[in-house]
Formats: sequence, structure tokens, C-alpha cells
Amino acid sequence: MILFLHNRYRTTGGEERVVEDLLWLVREHLGEDAELIGRDSAVLGRARAATALLAGGLQPQDVAAAVRRTRARLVHAHNLLPSFGWRGPAAARDAGARVVLHLHNYRLVCAVGTCFNSRGEDCTRCQGRDTLPGVRLNCRGTRAEAAVYGAALSLWQRRVAASADAVVVPSRFALTRLQALRAPLDARRVHVVGHVVRAAADRSHAGAGRHALVVSRLAREKGVADAVAACARAGLPLVVAGEGPERPRLERLAAQTGAQVRLAGRVGDAELAALRAQAAVALVPSRAAETFGLAAAEAMAAGLPVAATAAGAVAELVDADALVPVGDVAALASAARGRWGDARAGDAGLARIRTVAAPEVVSARLAAVYAAAGGAGPWPDRSAAKP
Repeated sequence: MILFLHNRYRTTGGEERVVEDLLWLVREHLGEDAELIGRDSAVLGRARAATALLAGGLQPQDVAAAVRRTRARLVHAHNLLPSFGWRGPAAARDAGARVVLHLHNYRLVCAVGTCFNSRGEDCTRCQGRDTLPGVRLNCRGTRAEAAVYGAALSLWQRRVAASADAVVVPSRFALTRLQALRAPLDARRVHVVGHVVRAAADRSHAGAGRHALVVSRLAREKGVADAVAACARAGLPLVVAGEGPERPRLERLAAQTGAQVRLAGRVGDAELAALRAQAAVALVPSRAAETFGLAAAEAMAAGLPVAATAAGAVAELVDADALVPVGDVAALASAARGRWGDARAGDAGLARIRTVAAPEVVSARLAAVYAAAGGAGPWPDRSAAKP
């Protein structure tokens, strides 16, 4: 039994989907039972969340009880803040389980997890236990919340890291950035395991596409406004799938520029698949230092040519010819036009993502991490034996 821990965010995004995909991967490809112990920031309340942060977690005995009930030999911990803290995985170890800590972002040091500060800058000012820059810049939106996060990260980041027998990061870039932030990680226990993409297209159909596509949470660091401006400049129709606080700004920008933009909002899996099937190019305009680039990976798996900013780990996925500087609208417009309907580029991206994010690739790497953590294994990929 593998027990997952994950504290859902107030606004859900890609990390929740990655956790679901990893649960599926463990069950279907490692042939292992897996269970999720989840908590939710949206229902926790801000006062309770602050208490949890400063205390290093709430009710760790619940985690220990779950380990004993399920006889889990390994706990795979994802987002621990605010409610699990370091006490949750520490309780799992005390109950006899090994712990793998999965760092999807930079929250071990950075209060917002993205290294994208309140001024709209890629930022590494917080270093190790010195989290005061995030408080001064008010990166959490309110002074009180910024102070609580800054204090909690400074107090407990070493305890969080010490609670893990192995650590997973999604890319080489993510590890390099965490080292630049002076995160208290033992490099000998850190493993790079990219996100899994469950299914891939047989080939690219981009040549028949009718629009550019952005799939993203509508937040400032995702750079969706740059995609709107770029498509207006290039004269390309754009569909944006996703929801978030930037939507009113994007609506105004579309009206001001005359861009052909449809804001589709949050869409289900079937509608998203249909939007990708009708797309001629995918845009990934992020302004933040991405730890993996899930939007790019999923577009590539659908056979779409991708034009993207060279934001963090995206450069490890997308070929250099399709990368542009962060925030360069003119260059993004040119790249979007150049990749429009390019099925050959779509096929090349499809081949690339199969080597990085295919279930059999990721499951083998994850099994090796579990074995390194002392959770037994490695397990064979059992998917081939399924009818």
C-alpha cells in the first residue's frame, strides 16, 4: 500500500491533476494499492490555516492512524501546507512507513511556490531560512498572511526536508532553482521524475486546426495576456481554456486589441480533447519559472506544435526553435505563426514527450525512487499484463 498525502489549494490547478495521475500510475502500472489522505485549504479557513502553519501541521495522529490502518509501507507526500506540515510525514515515519516528498513547486522556501513575486518578477530573493523578502513584498496578498507564511517556512523547512527518505522534483531546472534558493535538500536523496501524461495521440492533426489554444489557470504568472496580445498581432484566432482572477483583464485586453479570443472557462476532459483536436498550435506563454511545463507536455502528447516562452523547465521539453524570451509578445506572435498547422513539428513533439512522460517511463522512475526510499521494490510495470 502506498499512502498519498495532499493538501488541496484554495484554487485548484495542475498539481491536483498530477496527484490524480500518479495515483492512477501506482495502481495501474506498479500494481500497487494506493489511497489518498486529502485535506482542503478552501474549507480550512484562514485562521485555522495560520494556526497549522505556525504549529508545523495539525492532527498528525490522523496520518499515523492511516498508516497503521492501511499497513502502508510508504507515504508519498505532495503539498503539505498548511494542514499536514512537517508533523504529518514525521508521524508516518514514526508509524513505520518510509516517506517520499514530492516538491511540485518551490514552496519549501517561496511562500507562493512559483518564485513570481507581487511586482510581477521572477524572484529568488528568499534564500533558505531568510524569508523576509516575501514578507516585505507582501507576496501572499496581505501582510498578515505573508508574515505567517514567512515565519512558518523559516521555522519548519528543515524539519519538512528531514522528514523525507527520498525527494522528487519534476525537472533538472526545478532542482537547480531549489538549490539557488538554498533549500535544505540533500542532493543524494533527490530524484528527477517528470509528470506522467496518460495517453498520447497516434500522430499530429495540426494541419487541419482552426485556432491557437492556451490551456492555463488565468493567473498573472501564466502570461495569458501575452498570448492574447500575440494572437492579436499575428491575426490568429485564440481559444483560452481555464479560469482564474485574470479573466476580467483578458476580456478588456481582447476588446482593446480586437483579438479573436474565446474564453472558454473551465472545461471538462471531453471538451478539452475536442479543443485540442481543433487546434493548429498550442501556446505556453508563462512568465514564471515552470518546474515542469505540464501544459506544454499535454499539448505535445496531443500532437500539437508548441510555441512557448523559455520559462524554467519548459526549455527541457520544447525545442529551441519554438522558444521565445519571457514577455516578448512580438517573438511569441512570430513563433505562433511559424508553428501554425505544422504537423511535422507536432509529430516531433509527440515523439519527444513519449520519451519523457509516457506511463511506462515515469512508472519505472517512480519505482526506483520508492526502492531508494526503502519502500521495497522496484516493481515491474504490470500494465502489459492487463487485458
